[in-house]
Amino acid sequence: MARMVMVRAIVRPEKVDTILMELFEAGFPAVTKIDVSGRGKQRGVKVGEVCYNELPKELLLIVTEEKDKDFIVSTIIKYAKTGEGTFGDGKIFVNPVDEVYTISSGTREFPLREEEEAGENS
Repeated sequence: MARMVMVRAIVRPEKVDTILMELFEAGFPAVTKIDVSGRGKQRGVKVGEVCYNELPKELLLIVTEEKDKDFIVSTIIKYAKTGEGTFGDGKIFVNPVDEVYTISSGTREFPLREEEEAGENS
């Protein structure tokens, strides 16, 4: 079975619709979107005398086969970027997915763990 990864992208809210459309048109319709707020290295934004410590962002969660990871990451970067060296465009995190379960049936989906794959190949 294919190795699976979770791509978590924290992006500007105004970039989400374009990112989702591009992923959908490329064959990746399954995305979870969550409204979040936070700050990065810039520690918020100061406008005049007002300091905004937390900024609104969107968290996109995408579970995909590892072979598709680079395409998804590059698509997010391409459409989330506001300019060269601009702070606050976001971050992308990629992690392996160990187990997946369907809640309605309770069945374990993918991927198999390495130990289980080794047992199948014996």
